[in-house]
Amino acid sequence: MNTITAITAHPRKPGRFSIEAGGEVVGILSIDAIERLHLAAGCAVDEPLRAALDRESAILATYDRALNMLAARGRAAAELRRLLVRKGEPAEFVDAAIERLREVGFIDDENFARQFARSRATSGGISRRRVQQELARRGVPRDVSTEAIAQVYAEEAIDEQASLMQVAARKLRTLGQVDAATRRRRLYGYLARRGYDADDIARALREFIDRSATE
Repeated sequence: MNTITAITAHPRKPGRFSIEAGGEVVGILSIDAIERLHLAAGCAVDEPLRAALDRESAILATYDRALNMLAARGRAAAELRRLLVRKGEPAEFVDAAIERLREVGFIDDENFARQFARSRATSGGISRRRVQQELARRGVPRDVSTEAIAQVYAEEAIDEQASLMQVAARKLRTLGQVDAATRRRRLYGYLARRGYDADDIARALREFIDRSATE
């Protein structure tokens, strides 16, 4: 039976350690996994320990891949899980990695939803409904997104009807060279894609197009 001969810092992976036994690397682990498994030079690498080393190494590889994806942009847990599984990571290891990410605060659906809603509501010119739809596509539970959106709209004192009118006014400035019917159709489609209610869009059309046609 082999024994652990060395535990050394990995040369290319900061914060990761190579576990060596029998002249080969039998695992790449984090310091917390080393402590959890009570590893030290001289420990016998029996079958159960070898299985534990394999599992911890696989979870850590998935965890590090998830960290790299989160560094690129924030994600909700469900979206991250879906992407990792799609990239070929075993679901068992994905779930374990995501749970660890939650424990250390790298995944927080509530915080993600608030940040996303604030960004889209204050600079994207889109409706509450569209924000909720986009959060749903990112795997945020409906109750979480509803609460986040309500909080953001209250904190930012966002008036959705006023936002719609501002968005409509900006879009109209780009439609000055088309006839009224085309202008009306394009403005309606533009506002609808941003999730605004049909009745609210109709009010904007009356304000900006129908009224100007009679003046």
